[in-house]
Amino acid sequence: MDRDVSSISISTGTIVRFFVVALFFVALYLVREVALVVLASIIIASALGPFTTKLLRYNIPRVVSVLLLFLLLFVGFFVLFYFFLPPLLTDALNFIELMPEYLGSVEGLDATLYNIFGAQSLLTELSERFSSGDAITDLKETVFSLTGGAIQTLNFVFGGITGFILIVVISFYLSVQERGVENFLRIVTPLQHEKYVLDLWRRSQEKIGLWLQGQVLLGLLIGVLVYLGLTVLGVPYAFLLAVIAALFELIPVFGPVMAAVPAVILGFAEGGATLGLMVIGFYVIIQQFENHLIYPLVVRKVTGVPPLLVIVSLIVGAKLAGFLGIVLAVPIASVLVEFASDIEKRKSMTSTGGAHS
Repeated sequence: MDRDVSSISISTGTIVRFFVVALFFVALYLVREVALVVLASIIIASALGPFTTKLLRYNIPRVVSVLLLFLLLFVGFFVLFYFFLPPLLTDALNFIELMPEYLGSVEGLDATLYNIFGAQSLLTELSERFSSGDAITDLKETVFSLTGGAIQTLNFVFGGITGFILIVVISFYLSVQERGVENFLRIVTPLQHEKYVLDLWRRSQEKIGLWLQGQVLLGLLIGVLVYLGLTVLGVPYAFLLAVIAALFELIPVFGPVMAAVPAVILGFAEGGATLGLMVIGFYVIIQQFENHLIYPLVVRKVTGVPPLLVIVSLIVGAKLAGFLGIVLAVPIASVLVEFASDIEKRKSMTSTGGAHS
């Protein structure tokens, strides 16, 4: 009885390519801090590109245009960290201090949830967690790390003052040069792949820009609406809760729900069931308003960044590189989406060509 014998042959070139790719990723991991600095610089320079082009239309020299943009960025960060952030962090510390008291004051709601679900509710677990002091200590350490001065803030955001200086210098150099990012990509890309890499980056850059514009506008609108609504309802820490709502808009699907949790707890704690239910209704209205009006109008041009991919990329970025990883997560994910889409198109074209032949 004959047996079908199948053999697998692997060419020497395939083995060599495998080890070259493996060594590339090993080297990238060893110099990951430098890689993060370079990636951050490329993204900043790419983000400033459209604004530089607009200033050039007014016959402003490129160097002056880039200097003006960087000056505006520095002024913006100064205003953020010295005028906007301190009262926000003060509210956050006060809120953390009073969290056990707020959780303890909603025991009636907790008992209702226990009767409905027949099990220990989330509020009980949160109360036990905060009462132990561990969560408060961890949150305080995080907040104090941001308020410990400029050096600590730079360490938290950019991984150190050296990383901050390198990002500023490299991004400035890439911005001053006409097509600086493209020239850099030409240098680091093999000649046979240069055309494709540049095209991939242009498509990804456009997608990143649209996504960022949509998310910033969406976050600002939701933040303003939440602040005004909670202020009218008389919920304390309305400013803090509005900032939380704006930031959590970066997390699709689950972000608005997570942002509503502290506001609902404060509503029940401060005004009982009446205010708590009003806060729940308010956030439901905001969510419906966002889904049916704001999102279609503001983010309708944003395509190709799946919500699940955004969530996963933010988690992975935070785990691997902290705050800087969060900033780089979605742009890198967008490039990977474009690359995967190109591979899928090639497979489709190949299979179609084979079918016709």
